[in-house]
Amino acid sequence: MKNKVQLIAYADRLSGGGLRDLHQLLKGPLANLFGAVHVLPFFHTIDGADAGFDPIDHTLVDRKLGDWSDVAALSVDVDLMADVIVNHMSSDSPQFKDYLAHGAASPYSGLFLTLDAVFPQGATEADLAAVYRPRPGLPYTAVTLHSGEKRILWTTFTAKQIDIDVQHPQGRRYLDSILGTLAASGVKLIRLDAIGYAIKKAGQSCFMMPETFEFIDEFAARARALGLEVLVEVHSYYRSQIDIAKRVDWVYDFALPPLVLHAFFFKTAQYLKAWIAQRPRNALTVLDTHDGIGIIDIGADALDRSGRPGLVPPEDLDQLVETIHANSQGQSREATGAAASNLDIYQVNCTFYDALGRDDRAYLLARAIQFFMPGIPQVYYVGLLAGKNDMDLLMRSGVGRDINRHRYSPQEVERELQRPVVQQLMQLIRLRNDCAAFDGEFSVLPTADRCLSLQWRHGANEACLMLDFHDLSHAIEFTSAGERTRLVFAAAGSVG
Repeated sequence: MKNKVQLIAYADRLSGGGLRDLHQLLKGPLANLFGAVHVLPFFHTIDGADAGFDPIDHTLVDRKLGDWSDVAALSVDVDLMADVIVNHMSSDSPQFKDYLAHGAASPYSGLFLTLDAVFPQGATEADLAAVYRPRPGLPYTAVTLHSGEKRILWTTFTAKQIDIDVQHPQGRRYLDSILGTLAASGVKLIRLDAIGYAIKKAGQSCFMMPETFEFIDEFAARARALGLEVLVEVHSYYRSQIDIAKRVDWVYDFALPPLVLHAFFFKTAQYLKAWIAQRPRNALTVLDTHDGIGIIDIGADALDRSGRPGLVPPEDLDQLVETIHANSQGQSREATGAAASNLDIYQVNCTFYDALGRDDRAYLLARAIQFFMPGIPQVYYVGLLAGKNDMDLLMRSGVGRDINRHRYSPQEVERELQRPVVQQLMQLIRLRNDCAAFDGEFSVLPTADRCLSLQWRHGANEACLMLDFHDLSHAIEFTSAGERTRLVFAAAGSVG
């Protein structure tokens, strides 16, 4: 993977069209800005119950976006990442409809995970209570087959997303067909979505168990055999990310977004620096994605009764969340928890720009921290345009995460790209891409807790970030090919 900033976007929500329109945007106004692009689910269909994460056919491009030739064409000009939705598929899929029609006689009868398959002797109340789910309620849905027979199926996320038995031969064939299709179309990197929930075991949490890690090892090997690099997507206790990083090519640094916010809100880099000292280096660094801002990623271990501590004091978590709500003028509160449907219980839904109170200087400094962290930076399309909460979309859909999934028209993109904060962000991206120092050695320079000083060196090339969280005084300097660039962002407003 290139050591350059990546873009993560829905093809239609950034370009206003499909894959060809996104391609033209990357060759036009965004030319040479990104080393890779993660196109969020573009499979049939993109407008289901979960914005494409409940595919009807994972091997078919949604015709509203294009076809596999468009995917292949895009992959020629930029490294391409795509999702493999490991845990589930749509209840509208042909396979599930066949199962409903024919039951045990269906050729897909082993593809879908039943409660009985995990609990053949029946499940006790304690068994059911032990199962970890990222949303309120139990992860099961009762269905009635056409014969009148009733079955209880695993539905970890929604009733429209039917869990796959990934260990059954039918489940294995299904997932392998997806890997083969992606590899044949020029995809270089895959993101394993929801893989932390893929393995179920009676009496256990059914999330990030030893058996889950074994499955990750095995599935990643199948992907690598096709020339695909593997990124694992899991929101969980931070030690899990460290463990996963040893087994795959890439992990997300999901602890970074809330830790950066914590540093700005509490005016200390103490906990951010402690994380830098232990975090995996093979990480994609993010501040925002198509999901919310994770809280579980820096909190105590929810699955350990001994209460293994998180990355920040527990009393800071509530204040962190409340500050996001205050900075967003209460908008994030309307999109989070019981206020909106289809929400993860461990995330706050808000654009990162609004989480920082629309303070341009703080926002650009947060991006600078992201870009200086070891790993590959990935910028979400809403974040690229310093996007604001989309309350209209939230009100129409009732889905909390839609607050940060705005649908930009081409005219909006053209206008937003001219905003000074976006222009400065693109300048910062280009400096991160072009400065050879980021191919060298990284160090955290000793400073007081209120300050953060990050440095990269590679021969005569150097990049330095110095930031005081008390007053946001800072300096960002790049030396590359004998030329020196110094950035200072103007003050605007207050944070927290």
